[in-house]
Amino acid sequence: MQKSQFTDEQIVAILQQAEKGDKSISEVCRQHNIAENSFYRWRNRFGGMNTNEAARVRELEKENARLKRLLAERDLEVDIIKEILQTPLKP
Repeated sequence: MQKSQFTDEQIVAILQQAEKGDKSISEVCRQHNIAENSFYRWRNRFGGMNTNEAARVRELEKENARLKRLLAERDLEVDIIKEILQTPLKP
């Protein structure tokens, strides 16, 4: 998946600009050089958020990824220990 050229905070600012109603969604998209599909996808993900909330969500996603990685490593260690314990000892 391609990384967006906009940060989460910038995306929220664009969505807030469109919510003001001064310009149509088409005009906001043209101004920021984005596709309307991207705008609606962003609105589904970030709709109703402010910039602080978007930053917090990004931090939580990073923390969640770190915890998943730790859990996967622990599961591997447990599997290795079980395999070692099941191997019969040679006299």
